Amino acid sequence: MLRKILLFITGMLLVLVTGVFWGTWFSLSRTMYTLPEETFVVIGKQIMQNVALGMSIMMPLGIAGIIILLFLAGRRKKAHCYWLLSSLILFTVALVITLFIEVPIDNQIKTWSAENPPQGWEAIRDRWQFYHTDRTFCSLAGMASFLMAVIKRYS
Repeated sequence: MLRKILLFITGMLLVLVTGVFWGTWFSLSRTMYTLPEETFVVIGKQIMQNVALGMSIMMPLGIAGIIILLFLAGRRKKAHCYWLLSSLILFTVALVITLFIEVPIDNQIKTWSAENPPQGWEAIRDRWQFYHTDRTFCSLAGMASFLMAVIKRYS
């Protein structure tokens, strides 16, 4: 019963994390290049404010849940373990991209004035977009791996 509860909670956390990445990519990132600089800065700052706290809690808890599930899995269901491990790796890659690339860029953007962004701001925006796409698709693949782990656990 504990395993099922942990699978559910971890799955919900991973769905929420993936949803934030996917929602931003699907609704904003693909057209970010068309936004005037003032709009980009204002929207960027607002999104950062909205998601920073929640993501800083959900993402590590989701990864911790996968680690605990791996320990609980033992060696009985190898396919289940491999899919969990795959999910762990993919979400960890997304976390590393977030912490070491995206957050430093976000911290730069927080200091910008909407009326007067720094010269070369487009290159910073493009770098953020490139890595946001990477972490979005890592989290989507990580979510798919987690779902496969659940399927393999109970099939």
